[in-house]
Amino acid sequence: MNQSPAPDAPLAGLRVIEFSLLGPGAVGTHLADMGADVIKVEPPAGDYIRQMTWPIIEGSSLLHWHIHRGKRSITLDLRTDEAQEIFRDLARGADVVIEAMRPGALARRGLGYEDLLSVNPAIVFCTISGYGMTGPYADLPSHGIAYDTWAGLVNVAYNDEGFPYLPEHPSVGIHAGPLFAAFGVLAGVVKARATGVGSFLEVAQSDASAAMDWLRSETWKAYERPESEVTGNASDNYERRAPGTAGMEEGVRYQVYESSDGHVLLMASEQEFWRNFCEGVGRMDMFERWPGNRYGDHARGNTEMRRELVEIFRTRTTAEWVEWAGTVNTTIAPVNTPRTLADDPQFRDRLGFMPHESHGADMIPHPVKFVDAELPDPGPAPTAGQHTDEVLAEVLGYDADRIAALRASGALGATGDAS
Repeated sequence: MNQSPAPDAPLAGLRVIEFSLLGPGAVGTHLADMGADVIKVEPPAGDYIRQMTWPIIEGSSLLHWHIHRGKRSITLDLRTDEAQEIFRDLARGADVVIEAMRPGALARRGLGYEDLLSVNPAIVFCTISGYGMTGPYADLPSHGIAYDTWAGLVNVAYNDEGFPYLPEHPSVGIHAGPLFAAFGVLAGVVKARATGVGSFLEVAQSDASAAMDWLRSETWKAYERPESEVTGNASDNYERRAPGTAGMEEGVRYQVYESSDGHVLLMASEQEFWRNFCEGVGRMDMFERWPGNRYGDHARGNTEMRRELVEIFRTRTTAEWVEWAGTVNTTIAPVNTPRTLADDPQFRDRLGFMPHESHGADMIPHPVKFVDAELPDPGPAPTAGQHTDEVLAEVLGYDADRIAALRASGALGATGDAS
């Protein structure tokens, strides 16, 4: 195995065959982190994810170290009949097959869902791709940022020379797509174990981007209806405010402020939290003057109040404000960056990094915690074909002579162990 044993892990005993390229392989990562045995089937040269993006850590990309942690790798040249038969053997004893590339890649090799039903009627088959199996964009090649620009998640910026560019932003589709897919896979497994009937599901990472940002898109759709049916919030005199944080640019009770050493986010839009804040800083005069509404009142455009808060927040460090907020029951959060997050005490307590000494790269662990079960400690991502002989012998029961014959035939590639 490519991870520490955890016999009581939630997905212990679940076997997944993953045929993936690049980021969509994260479907299997979520399952492996929960204890599933994920066997990654690679071409003899290996998944070129190892050379994609940056940083490159000891010869392989961080993308590879993270996405393929805890998995086993077997190399098969699926252009050969022998390798296709091995894949069918793997699917015969598996719960799940993941096709994480353009839809139909396995079907073209005679290994699609309908083909595999003949060897395993309960197989759960998941295909995940950029734009999914249908629609005018289905066959377009793409990369991860495309799904976020498509879904309206990225605001185009312009540099001093007037050229548009992509500003720094969190990627959504390439992470949310595999997460939705893993959720769907487990739903399929529940059905298969109850009925003996398999499932075929497909996920588009672009769809996932749109689904994760549903509030903004659905708000604009709601505003297409007449104002007699759809209004804004009572705290803004029912004005239809633009959705998302752009609509809070003039907010005051819900806003970012400078602390003495960084920034904090004040979120006292509920009257109770605003009262507690004012009482805690000894400024009940501010509450009496600007009590606000009970819910959702950002005191938008109140520049005088904003100036008062600017001076107040400069009197303490970010850490002091966060600790203080807990004592007075008001809503203040630290404003971290991807670089400073690691120093946050909540991050260190809840997540931390799995160390590169044992995992190949410093990585954030899976965020789901089972209070009454131990999750496996995922081992480092494998080299291409690192577990070929092990899987063929342990999982399929092939003897040494058969493995040697397969290697000689080219079904496993030239060496079965590319880097």
